[in-house]
Amino acid sequence: MKLFLKRLLIVLERLSILFVIYQILRFIFFLYNRHHFQDVDFSHYLTMMRGGLRFDLTAILYLNLLYIILYLLPFRFIENRIYQKALFWLFILTNSLGLAFDIGDIFYFDYVLKRSTIEIFMFAGEKNIGLLMLEFLKDFWWGFLLFGALVYVIYKWYYLFSDPISKSKYTFKTYSAGLVVLLLALYFSIVSIRGGFTRDTRPINMNNAGAYIQKPLEMAIVLNTPFTIIRTLKKQAFKPVHYFSDAEVAKIFNPVKTFKSDTTMNKKNVMIIIVESLAKEYTGLLNKDIKNYKGYTPFLDSLMLQSHTFTNAFANGRKSIDAMPSVLTSIPSLVQPYVLSPYGIDKLLGLGKILKKKGYKTAFFHGAPNGSMGFDAFVNLAGFDEYYGMNEYHHDADFDGYWGIPDDKFLQYMAKTLDTFRQPFVSTVFTLSSHHPFILPPGFKGKFKGGPLPIHKVIQYMDFSLNHFFRTASKMPWYKNTIFIITADHCNLSYLPEYNSTIGRHAIPIIFFEPGNPQEKQMDSTLMQQIDIMPRLLRKLNYSGRILSFGNDPESREHPFVINFSGGTWEYMQDDYLLQFRNEKVKGFYNYKKDRLLKHNLLNHPPVPIVPMERKLKAFIQQYKNRLINNQLTP
Repeated sequence: MKLFLKRLLIVLERLSILFVIYQILRFIFFLYNRHHFQDVDFSHYLTMMRGGLRFDLTAILYLNLLYIILYLLPFRFIENRIYQKALFWLFILTNSLGLAFDIGDIFYFDYVLKRSTIEIFMFAGEKNIGLLMLEFLKDFWWGFLLFGALVYVIYKWYYLFSDPISKSKYTFKTYSAGLVVLLLALYFSIVSIRGGFTRDTRPINMNNAGAYIQKPLEMAIVLNTPFTIIRTLKKQAFKPVHYFSDAEVAKIFNPVKTFKSDTTMNKKNVMIIIVESLAKEYTGLLNKDIKNYKGYTPFLDSLMLQSHTFTNAFANGRKSIDAMPSVLTSIPSLVQPYVLSPYGIDKLLGLGKILKKKGYKTAFFHGAPNGSMGFDAFVNLAGFDEYYGMNEYHHDADFDGYWGIPDDKFLQYMAKTLDTFRQPFVSTVFTLSSHHPFILPPGFKGKFKGGPLPIHKVIQYMDFSLNHFFRTASKMPWYKNTIFIITADHCNLSYLPEYNSTIGRHAIPIIFFEPGNPQEKQMDSTLMQQIDIMPRLLRKLNYSGRILSFGNDPESREHPFVINFSGGTWEYMQDDYLLQFRNEKVKGFYNYKKDRLLKHNLLNHPPVPIVPMERKLKAFIQQYKNRLINNQLTP
């Protein structure tokens, strides 16, 4: 028994260094992203650090469970030198992989504002993944050095403890004692991973981090990346929600909408431009309240003055794959990306299908290699028949070396292609040049002054590219018969302190520009979100019919709202207020217009009744989850 207890002690000693390392990485993560956590003081950080131990324990045991079993097997062959060497490399490689993901998120968090999950592997299929990784290493080289140093620490620590060797024969008693130790180790490992063996015990999940935080974004400090990836390896299906009866929920919020028009359909062309990383923060016109701030989008600023511009608009997610269903099907990606969820094969009635039935030609443009990020598959489901990517562009020499064809060249190609289309048409383009690594195309280096963030100069290039596109398109016969919709997929790096909140990190422009209808221009402060784009567009086209939309037209009788899911927390905005809902309870209530940084939680003394907003949010959650579960995404 002593032999196997000694082996168990050695396992625990070798694992102990991992707890220290994960806490060091948590502190580095916190320091590097300090601008996102300005309200976290030392006492609160200690609370989150203590909570983080639970998630570190689970991650460490997940990564090392095989090692624990193989090291504690009650057989003499485990003392073999080759076997022990194999165990050493198993320990080093599995834990190095965990450290690599955890260190990577120190830098990646600034872009997506959450710990990475299994969806990060969607980039593994990108043809340019090698170049992107090299660029990432170049930009964040010290993370690579940190990784090497920590792996070296693990290596040295491992050999501080010698593997015990038995000098006596293995008997039945020896095997029995070893088996008992192994089973005890397995029992406590599984208990620690799961949280217990009772029927009521559920495995610890990401939402449990909410017990140690004050604001949703702080969950990223409590968690670690190996845990969040492992916990999402198998996509969790939603469980049915029954806050209200079917009849009652339909009265509170009903995503099935009926459009009735007394006039014939206005069959204007539709051109939707989804701009990579176009945060509201980067515009000058939408930030006039910030002294001496001019922004980085002079052309877009001028276009907004000629458009119906929503100044209080928001993205429904933080990634490109979140934006596609939100904009083109009015289905937001909440809790998990819709296209990567178990419900990504549900039957849809997207914008392409809706307008195709009315005689529209449908097309989608994206300058990346065909198949990038799975866009081709999704837009096909949304009803866009023709796909124009890098394959159709036919000039691979223009490839930027990272994502695809630079915006200026690809948008010019698109304008000329649109000129060959029969009318009416509905087309969407997803730009790409304002994506990390924020590299300007040849010929443009030094042309743009940029700003304090590396993204600023490529935002200026994107603005230049849009200007060039509109100058070209304005000379074409279809131009004045077109509704242009310009928005962002999500936000990106932030510099202005005014945007350092969960709502600020989702703030984007949404612009409806009609060159043939110059009187259709105003700066509109009505709440607007990506899932509102489709219903608003259909109403403008005098569409008659039934659709399913989780958004609404801000000019309809429905009460405008914005919904998001951030840091394990549902966020619901209505009128001047933001309600935060987590673990079946309202956790926060803010006047976001007066309290832009969400510093003053009014939950205990709300200026208006909270219950109506909570009911609307719950009705939305019920309709959203149950319809996804039951494949009811068509009217």
